[in-house]
Parts: sequence; C-alpha cells; structure tokens
Amino acid sequence: MYRIAAAGKSLLHAQPEAITDEMLEQGPESADKAKTPEELLDESHRAINEALAEQLLDQLKTGTPAAFERIVVDLLVAMGYGGSNDVPGTVVGRSGDGGIDGIIKQDKLGLDTIYVQAKRWEANVGRPVVQSFSGALTGLRATKGVMITTSRFSDDAITYAQQLPHTLILIDGNTLARYMIDHQVGVTPTKTYTVSRLDNDYFTDL
Repeated sequence: MYRIAAAGKSLLHAQPEAITDEMLEQGPESADKAKTPEELLDESHRAINEALAEQLLDQLKTGTPAAFERIVVDLLVAMGYGGSNDVPGTVVGRSGDGGIDGIIKQDKLGLDTIYVQAKRWEANVGRPVVQSFSGALTGLRATKGVMITTSRFSDDAITYAQQLPHTLILIDGNTLARYMIDHQVGVTPTKTYTVSRLDNDYFTDL
C-alpha cells in the first residue's frame, strides 16, 4: 500500500500548471527545510487525521445499519444537540419508521426536535432520497432534520435541501469522519503534544 506524503500534498495544494523534473528533484527534504517545526507538526497532525478518517469510514461501512444509526445519534449528542434531557437521543430505525432513524430532543418537553436519517451507502445520495426524507419531515410537521451518509450527496440533492422551507442539513462521509474525530466519537486520543513559546513578559518583568 502507498500513501501520498505531506510534501506531495503540499505540491498538489499549490496547483502547479505542471509537475516538472526540477520540482521532483527538489525532493521532500528541501521542501521540509523551508517550514517551521510548528508547520511540520501541523502537517503531520493533518496526515494522521486524514488516515484516521479513512479508517473510520471503512469501519462504518462494514458495520451493521443499526450500529450506524446509533453512531450518528451519539455524534449529534456529543456535538451538543440534545439539551439537558435525560434521554437526548433515541434510535428509531425500524420497518415503517417513515425514513426516520433517530430522534434528538433538544429540550426536556421535546418541544424542539431534530429528526435524523442515516444512509450507510457507497453510491451518492441523490435528490429523490433527500426529497423522500423531506416528505417524512413534512408529515411529522418537523422543522429540523439531518441526513448523514458515508458517501456523498449529488449536487441537485444539495441544491434541493438548501431551498426547503424547513431546515435539512446534509452531512457527507468526509464531514462525518471529521466530526467524529473532533468530538471523540469512536476514536481514542493516544498522545498529546504541548508546544510552548518564549514568555517575553516574564523576562521583561524581571
């Protein structure tokens, strides 16, 4: 297995008109020498998170639909949705659920509710699927919905969701993995590095 290095990603990010022999002869060593230790640390951190995001998506795709539904509800609760309710998130996913896989109650009385649909798919999610979920929200007189997939949404699906009178948020696989890392759902921290700087005020006060 091969994975592009940080220097290669930086070169692609610069979007050169062409990759010449002169660029390749510079090698990653010369590119890294021009960067500060903090920049190199940031690049390494991004590379680690990108690899972790790929692992997360692979894990989500190989799990069961029920497990995926539980994960997306846990994630939304970890992101701060659910208020102070003793049971802020509930997995609904079952036959005849009208396309609703989870319910997030944002207050104790359930006056403000978010309905969730989870799609553990490989293919892109198109407008008809989003439209069907929107219809389920309308039938429930809901004003907030979140659709989460392990794949991507088509452009027309995104445009359709943006034009709805009620709020329907679409979260694709890459965003899902990033949120899981940011909110520590399904991942465990292994190392923490503290980067310090010179405290000039301390020496000035002396």
